[in-house]
Amino acid sequence: MKSSLCAALLVPACLLLSGCLYSNVRVPISSEFRNTRTVTQSGEAKIRSVAWLVAWGDAGLQKAAANGHLTTLEYADRSFFNVLFGLYMSNTTIVYGN
Repeated sequence: MKSSLCAALLVPACLLLSGCLYSNVRVPISSEFRNTRTVTQSGEAKIRSVAWLVAWGDAGLQKAAANGHLTTLEYADRSFFNVLFGLYMSNTTIVYGN
């Protein structure tokens, strides 16, 4: 009886806390890819945050394009990295173009 009660409480807790200790995901900014060309050049821009107190950086599209020396943007992704409930976080914009 105790083990089934423990399991019944542990499973929802694990589902609610998934991604809280560590997460690293990458998602597209746009969902329209019909006429998108494949390109090899990219640029990145990043913002970081530590201890929910201090944040720095620039994750804008213009900054990412400037960092990659791009003049034309084809598509962009965003990457999120999180450790220990946001104790350390980073948000990266990745742009692709020519």
